Amino acid sequence: MRHYAVPTWDRCHHHRPPLPAGSPEGDFFPSRGDFSFPFDPSPFGERRLRAEFPRPGAPCKAGSPPPRPPLIAGLPRGSAASATAALVVLAVVPGSRSRARRKMLKMLPFSQSGPFGIRNGSAGCIKVNGQLENPATSVAEQVPACPASSGDEIWSRNQEKMSERPEAAGRTSRASSITSTGSCTSAGDSLEKGKKGIKGMFTTAFKKMIKTRTPSIKQIMDLLEKHKLSDAALLLIALEKSVSSKSEEGLNTRQQDIESISEILKNKVFSILKDSVLLARTNPELLQQAVEVLKEQEKEDQNCLSDNSPDQNVQFRPRKWKELWMATVKESVETRMKDTSHTPRTENLSSVGQNLLRMGKTMKEDLTVVAKCIRHLYPPEFNVFGTYAELYHHHFASEAKKAAESQLEDKDVYLLLSWVHNIYPKDMRKDPVLAEELEKVKLGSLLPSSLSKELERKYLESEEATIKNSLNKCLEKEIERWKEDKEPEKLNGHFQSELLAIFVIQSIYNGQKRAKEVSTALGEELSHRLSRELAALLRSYKDAFEDFKEKGKKQVHYRPILIANINNCGNFRDYVEKNMAENDDNKDRILSTLGDIETSGCDVLLQQLFVQLKPIYKKFTENKWDCSNKIMDEIIKTTSKHISELQTLKNPFYNATIEKIHVRLVRDYIVRLLKKKVGLKSAAQQQNLAQSISKNAAELEAFCTKNGSQATWLNSALPKLAEIIRLQDIGAIKIEVATLATAYPDIRRRHLEAFLYIKANLSRGELKSILSYLEDSTVSTPPSNLLFSSINLS
Repeated sequence: MRHYAVPTWDRCHHHRPPLPAGSPEGDFFPSRGDFSFPFDPSPFGERRLRAEFPRPGAPCKAGSPPPRPPLIAGLPRGSAASATAALVVLAVVPGSRSRARRKMLKMLPFSQSGPFGIRNGSAGCIKVNGQLENPATSVAEQVPACPASSGDEIWSRNQEKMSERPEAAGRTSRASSITSTGSCTSAGDSLEKGKKGIKGMFTTAFKKMIKTRTPSIKQIMDLLEKHKLSDAALLLIALEKSVSSKSEEGLNTRQQDIESISEILKNKVFSILKDSVLLARTNPELLQQAVEVLKEQEKEDQNCLSDNSPDQNVQFRPRKWKELWMATVKESVETRMKDTSHTPRTENLSSVGQNLLRMGKTMKEDLTVVAKCIRHLYPPEFNVFGTYAELYHHHFASEAKKAAESQLEDKDVYLLLSWVHNIYPKDMRKDPVLAEELEKVKLGSLLPSSLSKELERKYLESEEATIKNSLNKCLEKEIERWKEDKEPEKLNGHFQSELLAIFVIQSIYNGQKRAKEVSTALGEELSHRLSRELAALLRSYKDAFEDFKEKGKKQVHYRPILIANINNCGNFRDYVEKNMAENDDNKDRILSTLGDIETSGCDVLLQQLFVQLKPIYKKFTENKWDCSNKIMDEIIKTTSKHISELQTLKNPFYNATIEKIHVRLVRDYIVRLLKKKVGLKSAAQQQNLAQSISKNAAELEAFCTKNGSQATWLNSALPKLAEIIRLQDIGAIKIEVATLATAYPDIRRRHLEAFLYIKANLSRGELKSILSYLEDSTVSTPPSNLLFSSINLS
């Protein structure tokens, strides 16, 4: 075979570069301008070439123009490249005959393949990872010489041009390919429609070959090193598809390379996704790249499963990265929930409390980041927020269950219940940022219902026992203070012994409040239990008070201590009336006990007064109502001394005590009138006595009202009795008696009969007529204010 070489424009034969060692002359591309044409041309073609181009080594004639630029060199005989090159030569050589062109065209269908056709199984001389780094330089500067480069290798090298357009790497080449019948599969590149001639067809095909080259492993690795994960992933997918379309020869090695690079990409991507919560705030661009790669991989898996066409890269699919993503998110959640390095330790919290606080804080902060910064990076089918929320909840619930099943201290039981019923569902899940999304997820409780009920039972029993114990200790201390015989402190002029009431009420209130903060139901149950304990405590308090009344009479500060305890009952009464439910059966028991203590204490305080007043009242009958004004002055003076001491009582106890004094003063006065010691026959005597009674009644009313008595119902009793004594007409007396009975329905016949003894001028018939206005029968509804019923006649 003869070879024809054409020197370049700027070279003579002595400037021609030597061929690489071991390469036959003309079988490689020395430069863009040097081509040899290795096939036997026709006689016409040979003569034409000899005429147009000098032989290699022929000297240049002085002054002659430089030779034409060489077009072809070193293409192997019979290849598609050589045939195409021949076409190019014929296209550019002036005067080439059409018969010679047609001869070259007939050779194309029998060529194996090249950048324009399909070729299988050709052994290449260029390595797999070789690439055209700079398309502007000559081929000779980048590709070593070899006996013959296969079409596949040329295709592979030129596919590397797609690094800047990776999306085109996986597409089927639009370059013209020759079918088995010799026709062009691409109509756009056909000779009939090209309209650019053979030279234009060659130029277009070469450009398309550059654009659709196969990416290399090195190229992908370079992108990975530059953290261009998305670009690397697209090229890897293109490489997978290109390998999938190749024959079995050398396929295993290429598959191993792809699997290796895919593993590297996977490790990089999932190491980023594992730290999504951190990177979402520190490096969101890197996180977005990783998510894009994940979406592309999932998309390819779906395409592979939905399309069974033979050109799909089925041997690499599905990679199931979405499942790996789920596992990675789970691992990330568990790692972050167990991380203690970023949560400062809080004083007075046990290890259980610290753990709950850390997990709750981490979950809330991380889900906020997911909602704001991560969720929008993924397509809806990933359900990103729901996935994260369920994993955080599952881990939190698992740890809470472990804690609940362990031996917890009382404070840890309460803390865990607070998280289950209050903090977790209200503070975290009602957060403005998270509420709407968490509502869609429908997370359950941190603990199963049965386990939560068991914790509640433990808490109630523990809290009840703790408060009961503290209340009893406080009562014991209060009793000890009574025995110390120290005057109680005064607050706003009132004796007080409020330590017991303050401590008890505060303890009960705090216990109820803590329970209600866990749940309303728990608060109600504890309130009922504590009201029962309060009732029991006050019964013990009453017993201790009664014991002190009997045993402490000789103490110097006996009366102030009694007053302080009466005032103390007021604190309990106010709390019970305001805070205990009406349907609580313990409420009536408590109020009854308090009433007993108050009445008992007041009776002791008034006992000495009433003892001192008794002999003074006897003077009325002893003197036959003479000097009644002086006797009344003495009564008022004696009472005043005691009232000054009673002013250390708080209201309403002071007013109630003054009312009792008021009732007693009026009642004792009436008693003296009913003693039948004095009988007045003359009307004048009766009128004088009536005037004295009216005057004494006015003095009593003024005195008691001045000191705070509100018993106005007593004011008409003595004046009405005085009017009955003054009247002499039987009819008028009957009317006045009827009025008296209406005002004081507890008056009986015996009371009226004893009183009418003063009117000694009445006949037996008149007396009987007056008494007939009263019935001795008991009133069906007892009056609220009793005056005569407490008067016993001897």
